[in-house]
Amino acid sequence: MAVTLVNPEGLPAVDVYRQVSIATGSKLVFLAGQVAWDADGGTVGAGDLAAQVERCYLNVGTALAGASASFADVAKLTVYVVDWTADKMPLLLEGIDRAAARLGITPVPPATLIGVAALDVPEHLVEIEATAVVD
Repeated sequence: MAVTLVNPEGLPAVDVYRQVSIATGSKLVFLAGQVAWDADGGTVGAGDLAAQVERCYLNVGTALAGASASFADVAKLTVYVVDWTADKMPLLLEGIDRAAARLGITPVPPATLIGVAALDVPEHLVEIEATAVVD
């Protein structure tokens, strides 16, 4: 594997991501932010944060596969959520869990969650971008 995920001593161990990724591969893969679009550009899960998070993760998986990569190669995720408040965390985690179950993975690379006022279209509630490193 080109990416090793760790929680260094002295930093809190967080269940849904690791604090550090160590990348040793030779090919960098940068994904555009993935939103809750189906293959035809239709929004999936309008008004449903969990459904949109799930679709975003599935789209990240598809984009990674297009670069001969997988979630095991992801060094960093950035998650943008419209009008973020802490009470939305259970829906975010539900969407991640559903996507993880469908993909057969445990996506725990370092991640940053950023609350934003809006995304590209009003129906989109979340956008996820990824950076991967492949041997």
